[in-house]
Amino acid sequence: MATARGQYTFEGEEYQLIDLPGTYSLAAHSQEEAVARDYIESGQADGVVVVCDATCLERNLILVLQVLELTGNVLVCVNLLDEAERLGIKVDLPALSKRLGVPVVGTAAGRQEGLTDLKVAIARLVKADAAAAPKRAPCERVTLAERYAAQVVRSEKADRQRRQQRLDRLLTSKSTGIPLMLLLFGLVVWLTVAGANVPSAMLTALFAWIGEMLEGWLSSAPAWLSGVLLDGVYRVTAWVVAVMLPPMAIFFPLFTLLEDLGYLPRVAFVMDHAFQKCRACGKQCLTMCMSIGCNACGVTGCRIIDSPRERLIAILTSSLVPCNGKFPTLIALITLFFVGGRGGLLASMEGAALLLGTLVLGVAGTLACSRLLSATVLKGMPSSFALELPPFRKPRVGEVVVRSVLDRTLFVLGRAVAVAAPAGVIIWLMANVTVGDASLLAHCTGFLDPFARLFGLDGVILMAFILGWPANEIVLPVMLMAYLATGSLVEFDNLAALGQLLAQHGWTWLTAACTMLFSLFHWPCSTTCLTVYKETGSVKWTALAIALPTALGLGLCLCVTTAARLLGLA
Repeated sequence: MATARGQYTFEGEEYQLIDLPGTYSLAAHSQEEAVARDYIESGQADGVVVVCDATCLERNLILVLQVLELTGNVLVCVNLLDEAERLGIKVDLPALSKRLGVPVVGTAAGRQEGLTDLKVAIARLVKADAAAAPKRAPCERVTLAERYAAQVVRSEKADRQRRQQRLDRLLTSKSTGIPLMLLLFGLVVWLTVAGANVPSAMLTALFAWIGEMLEGWLSSAPAWLSGVLLDGVYRVTAWVVAVMLPPMAIFFPLFTLLEDLGYLPRVAFVMDHAFQKCRACGKQCLTMCMSIGCNACGVTGCRIIDSPRERLIAILTSSLVPCNGKFPTLIALITLFFVGGRGGLLASMEGAALLLGTLVLGVAGTLACSRLLSATVLKGMPSSFALELPPFRKPRVGEVVVRSVLDRTLFVLGRAVAVAAPAGVIIWLMANVTVGDASLLAHCTGFLDPFARLFGLDGVILMAFILGWPANEIVLPVMLMAYLATGSLVEFDNLAALGQLLAQHGWTWLTAACTMLFSLFHWPCSTTCLTVYKETGSVKWTALAIALPTALGLGLCLCVTTAARLLGLA
């Protein structure tokens, strides 16, 4: 496991910092703990800075005492003093330094307070004789940490702490935690769905205008070159950006705000019992939330899970919740076939409720498949982990928006564009290269049709999902292109016209339901598949990550289709 490195210059001297993996213990029960312990024991560092949370000092002091048993050249940094002050908690830093026998510095890094004092203390730590610093003898760390915390921590604002405790009980109890979680995530989904329409339409109009300019510039070029560049590469890429960017630009900041507020650890706490029942890790709930924005991000986020077995379960099930790219198809079909194409606030709320229902179905699929994996190819018992419930804090809105846009939105969008551009070439070639009296796309859809109809789909729908492997955003426009035989991607700006087109090609509520199910559960996009391979280093596990959601989706479609036919509803 790699460690982060940084350097800075202070008073003419250059210092290098090695950021070891975050951990609550050095017992070496996880990879993070082993890396931290081995590095400290190696003696490579001139000193060790242990960063503690002032709002829950007692637990952090256990780690401090463990480090002091390995080396005596230690500096304790008590951070988040501003949060502690807000909660009415005061830490007597000189008294703590006296009891530990090492220097203690207080900081509030979010406000850039105390950092100069920290640099001064680090300079003294480096110049000290590390070999002469005495190590602490092994002791009852928990008992000693409790005693030290009781001696140096004073709590003054009991009312505020009681409000925090009442809020925690409300958000983490079995009776209210899950309903409130669903309500909050439902609000986030509704804001994402309702808020993305206008900017998406504006981007579509902008790209259409740019497309007209490009068409003029390419008017003298050969037809095949104009088709590949304009109808293939440009229109596919423009569609992905116009459809994907607005929801991500709304969802990721909202999600990051919840994270900055301190709510997401409460979600993991609420869901921990369900994942423990599935013999998985409660942290998987956090990676599952990341997957809602982008499945590839969810896969990368699985690194926070210590156990290799549980990390692999989370990776293999990361695509079972709908990512941002699946939302356009799900929203369009919900609006057309289950909300009735109505507009207004009530319709948008009904649509958001149904979309939230698909998210809940995705969570249920994740839990079921996690249990299946833990009982078969990845047998084992769930591991324990320390879950910190940080104090609620006021989100730094400006910083959150910038961080989420730069670190998440543009990063994910860049990867989607990178795979959408070459996919546009393939789609254009299949739609325009003819064999006999039909295009390659028509031949493929005809070949797939008998198989697809067993699952309530048709050949066009199944082929659209296959061609949509680079990016789920292009599934619906590929369907329209195949139905209309236009040879290029078609954009729809009128849901009523889209509904009429689908009805003309035999769509019913059953077709829409099966398409939604298969959109929810099918193979991950190419970016996610590549990320799974990079994280696991295994073709076998990557293949299972593809086969698992596909089998689940086809199985559910078959069950729904069979039940509808037996009941005479099809």
